[in-house]
Amino acid sequence: MTETTPSRRSVLKAGIAVPALAAAGGLLLPGTASAAPLVRRDRPVLTHGVASGDVTAGSGIVWSRADRPARLMVEIARDPSFRHARRVPGPFVTPDTGGTGKVRVAGLAPGTEYHYRVTAVDLDGRSASEPVAGRFATAPVGRANTRIVWSGDVVGQNYGINPALGGMTIFSAMADRRPDLFLHSGDTVYADGPLTETVTLPGGAGTWHNIVTPEKSKVAETLDEYRGQHAYNRLDTHFRRFAAEVPAYVQWDDHEVVNNWYPGEILNDRPEYTEKRADVLAQRAFQAFHEWHPIDRLQAVDGRVYRNFRYGSRVEVFVLDMRTYRDANTSDQTKPGHILGEAQARWLADALRRSTATWKIVQADMPIGLVVPDGKDIEAVANGLPGAPGGRETELAWVLRQISRHRVRNVVWLTADVHYTAAHHYSPERAAFQDFDPFWEFVSGPLNAGAFGPNKLDPTFGPEAVFVHAPQTQNSSPAQGFQHFGEVNVDGASGALTVDLRDATGASLWSKTLQPQRP
Repeated sequence: MTETTPSRRSVLKAGIAVPALAAAGGLLLPGTASAAPLVRRDRPVLTHGVASGDVTAGSGIVWSRADRPARLMVEIARDPSFRHARRVPGPFVTPDTGGTGKVRVAGLAPGTEYHYRVTAVDLDGRSASEPVAGRFATAPVGRANTRIVWSGDVVGQNYGINPALGGMTIFSAMADRRPDLFLHSGDTVYADGPLTETVTLPGGAGTWHNIVTPEKSKVAETLDEYRGQHAYNRLDTHFRRFAAEVPAYVQWDDHEVVNNWYPGEILNDRPEYTEKRADVLAQRAFQAFHEWHPIDRLQAVDGRVYRNFRYGSRVEVFVLDMRTYRDANTSDQTKPGHILGEAQARWLADALRRSTATWKIVQADMPIGLVVPDGKDIEAVANGLPGAPGGRETELAWVLRQISRHRVRNVVWLTADVHYTAAHHYSPERAAFQDFDPFWEFVSGPLNAGAFGPNKLDPTFGPEAVFVHAPQTQNSSPAQGFQHFGEVNVDGASGALTVDLRDATGASLWSKTLQPQRP
């Protein structure tokens, strides 16, 4: 996972690209409206904090970014004083990766909190950056209490970092809950959503003020512009705190590339794009996505996004990719469709069947039963039509049928995407398609974006909206109280799973405890 030496090409390229790299990734001066580099010329600087993710029982990924070509070094210890710390050499970072780098720190004890600190060492070894510290816990191996938070949708609908409101405070509210894991349900950035310095709020609610960087002032098309989308979020103090304190399992959805995109799409109706091929944009966006998140591509089944993690005997998380293998968004629902693709659908069904964890948590980037339109076409799974499954519903029907026929119990779906929070219970007693077992789907978001909803429920799988918290005014600003995250607590002794849907302050709006069922 790590490079041992920088390539000659990388070093030569670094010689002419370092000034641009430093400027593009500079930290924000308080009170300014654009990114400005805070670079000490005598030694490297870690510009955007640290992060961890894809933790297992014996390891975790550590991420950071330097302002110039350097080697990342990680110290890892069981206490914040770093007594008896172990030093782990990380990768050389260069403009080839936008200055970012990550390393899997292995050989750790399960179920243990570790403290780490990262430094960037000059290529000549003569100077090093100030260290930046973080922490993460490895996955347990037995019946452990587990707390997971999840949400998605960051800096959307022209709502960015607002200094007047203290920035994206919801990330500190999540950090204050001291979760073991964060499941990022996608739309980690809005690469297709430029920011303006001010936004006139609907209904005479005043003016929203944004920090704006050059990369956030237009739609992203180049690799560096996509990198700048991720860099922007890490300008926020609360975001950096949360990333340093809570390991993440991250997935993507559409806005990492362009709204509602699908493979093969041509953006003829988007005049703001010079590059019209969604596949070309997706390739660049995918590189930036992996550069800026602590994701282990070796853990992913296809080397991209979908993967699973065991978290003790009580929890296993299945991270989906509902974007890469979908077919075209269409209004024609007479033919079977794909949103996972055949290989991923089979992987999910097989992995769920093999799992011995009490709770199987499916981390989905889109909801199952909510109708999410793309103009006249269908963007998500549900097509809004009564009767038998059609379009992409046929693929989800197959997955649900396999879960039922193999007697896989205690499957819970977590998602975001629709910019409100809700609890949905699915039952064959209410459904047109009945070959599945009842299950719960919990929706929670956004983290810092316009709030919408609620969406229409599709009757095919018999969903019931047991709880909904959504605004009456569509595209409500984050200041209007409809930002959300969800929290799952699993009791190690009993196996009971409790879900809380929380607001931006961390207050619980609704709670439900589920008891595990026997196979």
